[in-house]
Amino acid sequence: MAARGGCCLWRVLAPHRGWVIPGLDRRLAAASAMVSAAPPVRLYAAAAKPANRSSKNTKQEETKKKQVPRRRPLMAKPVDDVYLTWHYERPSYEVEKAVGMLKKFQELDFTYPKQFVYINVFLDMALQKKKKVEPFTSTVLLPHRFSDQTNKVLVFTENEQEAEIARENGAAVVGGVELIKWILEDEIQVDSYIAVPEIMPKLIPLRSKLKQKYPNTKRNSLGHDIPKMLQFYRDGLGYAVQDECVIKTRIARLDMPTEQIIANLKTVINDICTFKPLTYGPFVKSLVIRSSTSEGLLLHLGGLLPQVEKVEEKEGAEGDEEKRIPESAST
Repeated sequence: MAARGGCCLWRVLAPHRGWVIPGLDRRLAAASAMVSAAPPVRLYAAAAKPANRSSKNTKQEETKKKQVPRRRPLMAKPVDDVYLTWHYERPSYEVEKAVGMLKKFQELDFTYPKQFVYINVFLDMALQKKKKVEPFTSTVLLPHRFSDQTNKVLVFTENEQEAEIARENGAAVVGGVELIKWILEDEIQVDSYIAVPEIMPKLIPLRSKLKQKYPNTKRNSLGHDIPKMLQFYRDGLGYAVQDECVIKTRIARLDMPTEQIIANLKTVINDICTFKPLTYGPFVKSLVIRSSTSEGLLLHLGGLLPQVEKVEEKEGAEGDEEKRIPESAST
């Protein structure tokens, strides 16, 4: 628009340029040239500036160097009866004292006196390097029963005499290969499965279905002594590892004597510790006991876990005896 205005002005003043302003024609020509001159158009993109990697590295280093606010160290024991629990370490109790506290809580709260007693067992599943103990299930026969209910057990056998013995000893379901289809379709659900060795090749389709409940000699669910296996699984306490490292199970009733509750507790703990060699360290990291209506009490593990030293002493004693035998034979 400015260039066109300059040209129009030149045409209007052209007839009178000699007497209006001397040298006007040269000035107008120079002005129109300056106005019409446009900056050159850039046909390529500007080169991107190289990223300053050093600045990024310095920022990352600064964030790493930023100190995490230190948490106030926990104190050991509170002085008063009312205190903030997160300022103090969680207290641990001897098992006798903890059971007595549970009984006292029941009296003060006027709750059901025959409520169940539970334990939460937190495990260290680590082995050498990156290996871990696989989650497991087990059944243990407690020294003191606390429930009148019995578990449902299925017996696999094709022998009529063995089937009759199983029914007489309280088996919930007895049968052979015809039960496979019903189990796969979840029409039969029981707590445990036992079998005789002769039928095992025909039960292979159930291996992936039953998983750890599949009959096995290590779990005492495979053999010919059907009455003994039935008694073990009908009266036994079954438990399993949950969330990869926790076992939650009930062990007694609160109205039972303290000695019986502790005996059941130790039986379960000893059975759990058989799933990891003692040479790898303690299997149980922490142990909490509670009743149905009470808070959980952390137990002191001293005296509850099997000790590695005792095992080493027995091995050393056996070695000494073996050494003495050839000496006596040589004499």
